[in-house]
Amino acid sequence: MKIYGDSNSGNCLKVKWVCDKLALPYQWIEIDTRKGETRTPQFLEMNGAGQVPTVAFDDGRTLAQSNAIIRYLARDSALVPRDAFMAAKMDEWLFWEQYSHEPYIAVCRFLLVYLGKDASELDPEKVKRGYAALDRMEQHLLASRFFAGEEVSLADVSLLAYTRVAHEGGFDLGRYAALRRWIGEVEALLGLPPAR
Repeated sequence: MKIYGDSNSGNCLKVKWVCDKLALPYQWIEIDTRKGETRTPQFLEMNGAGQVPTVAFDDGRTLAQSNAIIRYLARDSALVPRDAFMAAKMDEWLFWEQYSHEPYIAVCRFLLVYLGKDASELDPEKVKRGYAALDRMEQHLLASRFFAGEEVSLADVSLLAYTRVAHEGGFDLGRYAALRRWIGEVEALLGLPPAR
């Protein structure tokens, strides 16, 4: 399969990490979203939303949306809990990540790192909601090793992508001991070097 992704995007890296963890063969095709490479007629034919990541399978089918992709790729693996309720809890966190975490943590990071904005220019509501997401994660991790029980799952992979670099968006992870413990543990389980 071919993964069309931008290496600067946590959403794209999730797909790469799952493939690497499960030893799934793939070809990574780097797409520069800032140069409009997702807006070409060829790309839009493959994904009408014009977004990465997009996966093109050998049979010609394509799949988009990072959490849908990793859910499909890992469907028969240990990254999806066998217990139906715990699998649903994993899905609960996957939906929450895209709605209540990524729009704040990732967007603040994008503004500071890629658009060169100053932290004082960030929307205070985005910062507030980003900290609310980190607070919720910290509270959960005080009582649970991972997000869907005591084994790493796709919920952890998904949430790791932007949480591990939240400091690049101006978020102070120093006050989150459980979150920092979790970041290090999931990075190690995925074979990732610690985030800078």
